Amino acid sequence: MYLKSLTLKGFKSFASPTTLRFEPGITAVVGPNGSGKSNVVDALAWVMGEQGAKTLRGGKMEDVIFAGTSSRAPLGRAEVTVTIDNSDNALPIEYSEVSITRRMFRDGASEYEINGASCRLMDVQELLSDSGIGREMHVIVGQGKLDEILQSRPEDRRAFIEEAAGVLKHRKRKEKALRKLDAMSANLARLTDLTTELRRQLKPLGRQAEVARRAQTIQADLRDARLRLAADDLVSRQVQRDAIFEAEAAIRREHDEAAARLALASEELTAHEAAVGELSVRAESVQHTWFGLSALAERVAATVRIASERAQHLDLEPAPPSDNDPRKPEELEAEAERVAVAERQLLAELAETRTRLDAARAELGEREREAAEADRAHLAAVRAEADRREGLARLAGQVETMRARVESIDDSVARLSERIEQAAARAQQSKAEFETVQGRVGELDQGEVGLDEHHERTVAALRSADARVAELQSAERDAERRVASLRARIDALSVGLERKDGAAWLTENHSQAGLFGPIAKLVKVRPGYEAALAAVLGSAADALAAESFGAARSAVAALKQADGGRAALVLGDWPADHPAARDTLPGAALWALDLIEAPARLRGAITAMLSGVAVVDDLDQALELVAARPQLRAVTLDGDLVGAGWVSGGSDRKLSTLEVTSEIDKAGSELAAAEAQVAQLTAALSGALTEQAARQDSAEQALAALNESDTAISAMYEQLGRLGQEARTTEDEWNRLLRQREELESGRAQTLEEVTELENRLRNAQETQHVDAEEPSHAEVRQRIAAAAEAARSAEVEARLAVRTAEERANAVRGRADSLRRAAAAEREARVRAQQAREARLRAAAVAAAVADAGRLLAQRLDGVVAAASKIRDALAAERQERATAMAAVREEVNALSARVATLTDSLHRDEVANAQAAMRIEQLEQMVLEQFGMAPPDLIAEYGPDVALPPTELEMAEFEQARERGEQVVAPAPMPYDRATQERRAKRAERELAELGRVNPLALEEFAALEERYNFLSTQLEDVKAARKDLLDVVADVDARILQVFSDAFTDVEREFSEVFTVLFPGGEGRLRLTDPDDMLTTGIEVEARPPGKKITRLSLLSGGEKALTAVAMLVAIFRARPSPFYIMDEVEAALDDTNLRRLISLFELLRARSQLIIITHQKPTMEVADALYGVTMQGDGITAVISQRMRGQQVEQLVSSS
Repeated sequence: MYLKSLTLKGFKSFASPTTLRFEPGITAVVGPNGSGKSNVVDALAWVMGEQGAKTLRGGKMEDVIFAGTSSRAPLGRAEVTVTIDNSDNALPIEYSEVSITRRMFRDGASEYEINGASCRLMDVQELLSDSGIGREMHVIVGQGKLDEILQSRPEDRRAFIEEAAGVLKHRKRKEKALRKLDAMSANLARLTDLTTELRRQLKPLGRQAEVARRAQTIQADLRDARLRLAADDLVSRQVQRDAIFEAEAAIRREHDEAAARLALASEELTAHEAAVGELSVRAESVQHTWFGLSALAERVAATVRIASERAQHLDLEPAPPSDNDPRKPEELEAEAERVAVAERQLLAELAETRTRLDAARAELGEREREAAEADRAHLAAVRAEADRREGLARLAGQVETMRARVESIDDSVARLSERIEQAAARAQQSKAEFETVQGRVGELDQGEVGLDEHHERTVAALRSADARVAELQSAERDAERRVASLRARIDALSVGLERKDGAAWLTENHSQAGLFGPIAKLVKVRPGYEAALAAVLGSAADALAAESFGAARSAVAALKQADGGRAALVLGDWPADHPAARDTLPGAALWALDLIEAPARLRGAITAMLSGVAVVDDLDQALELVAARPQLRAVTLDGDLVGAGWVSGGSDRKLSTLEVTSEIDKAGSELAAAEAQVAQLTAALSGALTEQAARQDSAEQALAALNESDTAISAMYEQLGRLGQEARTTEDEWNRLLRQREELESGRAQTLEEVTELENRLRNAQETQHVDAEEPSHAEVRQRIAAAAEAARSAEVEARLAVRTAEERANAVRGRADSLRRAAAAEREARVRAQQAREARLRAAAVAAAVADAGRLLAQRLDGVVAAASKIRDALAAERQERATAMAAVREEVNALSARVATLTDSLHRDEVANAQAAMRIEQLEQMVLEQFGMAPPDLIAEYGPDVALPPTELEMAEFEQARERGEQVVAPAPMPYDRATQERRAKRAERELAELGRVNPLALEEFAALEERYNFLSTQLEDVKAARKDLLDVVADVDARILQVFSDAFTDVEREFSEVFTVLFPGGEGRLRLTDPDDMLTTGIEVEARPPGKKITRLSLLSGGEKALTAVAMLVAIFRARPSPFYIMDEVEAALDDTNLRRLISLFELLRARSQLIIITHQKPTMEVADALYGVTMQGDGITAVISQRMRGQQVEQLVSSS
């Protein structure tokens, strides 16, 4: 496996697409400084997944994109593709050639491809990790990599070996398993708590479920019995209703026949009554016509008389005076007086004539009344004669029949009155019982309100307790996590105190020689200022306290003798000078000495180190303070230190022992508070759980009381409904009886009227002897009365004409006197009006004479008309009498049929009421079945009717199955026929057993099943989590074992190779690798010991720059040889070496070339000489890198680079 090619497009200075083709062996990349050689190394690191922008010598990842030059615009993306020859199947992929592409855009988007297929960064890293190329990129030795290897911690050096050995993927697997374990621990604790709680709830709920299951069985038995009884009741009531319906149908048929005959008779009676009415109307109309014609004849005669008198009067008017005989005013006044006297006389005559008219009218009314009575008497006599002809016996029989009917009606009314009183008493009793039960229901409802409120309060309290428990449990878990986090933080910080420096060596091996502990544990810094004081103290922050200078000198000598490292010591006997009063600092600046507390014996040394140091908030304030007071030093809260002419600061500062100790103290205080909080929460949770249980009991008791109240109220409401129905039925019966009595009383009144009429007719018939003998007497009286009426009518007409004449005469002279008086003033006009008046009188006289003549002619004609009207009137009277006789016979038949129809109607009504009551009882029963059992009536009868046999019970079937299993010859239990008494006993037994069970939780079965299912599910989940946790622990153990084995083998090989490579680079020297903690192979670090020839030092810090570089190269080459990778890239690693050491290094390169491909960035000619291929990198004035190549082995020169 080796790199075949590298293609760069827009990566850093490679603006144009450039492809570098490689072959096995050593490839040297040369060129002047700044031409872009190292960009090739950066491209290889970037395409293999490097994520650190600083590692690629940039500020951010977008810096790898070509930024443009003065002659070329910037590009929008960078793309690098590396092609690897995989013919030896070193990479776990089924391709002999693998290309990896990485692409970056300006907007930060990034893409990865393997053989043109999109993939993830993880896929690239996993693909390369199996070949020894991990995320640490140990195969790429860039500029500064050698110093990093030597100055890194032992644990960091271990990472190079682990990456080369392929341990990192195992560590990644272990970390993933540990993260899962951490997440699983919380789930495991939660599942354990839940299963414990559910297990505690299952037992009581199981007992409730068993009671509920027993109650269900009993309720099913009770339901079956009640359904069969209800079906039997329904069938019985339907049979009763069918019988009532058949009886009602028969009576209805008879009633319809009688009603049809009654309708025909009524129509005939209506026809007779209409005919009689029409004849009466016609007779009355003819009578009125006769009266009108007679009155008209009288008025015509009166008009003729008036017209004659008027004509005579107009003729008697004096002639107007002539023009030669004018009247004087005195004469006119005298005439006016005469006219006034005549007017008064005429008014008196008018009053007298009106009096006579009133008398005539009174006489006429009396005579017309007598005439009408005579007509009625005549009609009664005629009717009496007709009745006599029909027979007195029939009238007497009808009277007796009607009297018997009245007595029967009286008996019926008496019976109905008695039944009405009984119904009223029953209604009153039902109403009283209804009101009593209603009052009890009201009391129970009032109590129900209190129980509801109490239940709601208990439920609300239970919910509050549940919420409180959940809140406390959540708070307790949070507090426990906080405690665990703080403990982990303290452990992690404590690890930071376990340093492998001189101070640690002195603490372990020289603690009794005048040393009394680390400074960090002896002083106390104000919280928030640890970083500032640690920066000021510098190495003294990690120092040990020595009693005296002698003790410090002894400690330093011990360190040198044992090569224990370096340590800082603070002298306890340093004189504690009393400094002069310090000036006030500007703003919020503080003196450093005011922020630290130290024991008395260290006061002098601390004062000496912190004198003249001020603490400020930020770097700007520090610079301003030092500029104003150069004698001072200023330190910021972040640890940036400023003095006169210098500044120290930045990032990535390691925490000092003082800061770590302060953090541990702070975390310890927080841990104590958190543990106290956990204890408080645990106690509070215990009390909350107790309160929750108490509130749960209270809620259950309140629910039980509420259920009992609901049961009692339901029973009361059922009784109330029954009583209400009885009250309504009784009231309906009372109203019906009242209506029947009112109908009977109404019929009795009508019957009494008919009896009275029949008795009058009977009495008239008995008193009448011979209508024929008496008829002439009645006729004479009637004619005499008619003649008197006619005379009175004539007198009335004459009086009316006289009044009219007097009125006209009075009207004629009324106002004449005034006219005469006015005429005196206007004589000339009077003469003119007189002439006109004469002419008018002449015309009026002519008109009056004409009216008189026409009236006499009209009077003659009216006399003939009146005689004809009289004949018509008599004929209509006779016809009306015949029709009245026929109508009486039809009315009798109608009355008989009406009585029969009324009797049948009463019977039909009774049957209808009975049928309605039966239907109502059936409907109530059906409604009850539908509401209580949810079954339709047809389904009820089909499944539970009296004709349906009872199937064997579950107990009988169980006994049968048991007997059959025992081998006994038994017959399967047969269905039993329905028996009502048996079913009633069965229902009562079920009710008794159900009552013996007491209070039953109807939801217990569902709740128990759900809770049991959840418990089983959680138990399964708990076992699964435990098994998964065990599997993860096994994985961690296997991974640890694998890491231990792989690392141990790799370290052994690397340590062996290091010794050999070191002797090559340092002939006569000695070098070895040492484990810092051999007992813990999983976390131990690696120390490098190097003794160049002629030197007795072992610490790397004492080596020269070239020796350090060779030592680092020796370690890398040892790793390369122990766990070779397919290729290595080295960027100017030999820059600090002289020719001798360079030759030694080149010899190592030649050793590595046998097994790996080397790509070396170099300026050294010896290195170029051993290269198999040479790439020249140059950059023209346009700032774009260009590449040329030449093969060094053999005579043929081959172009290896193509640029566009």
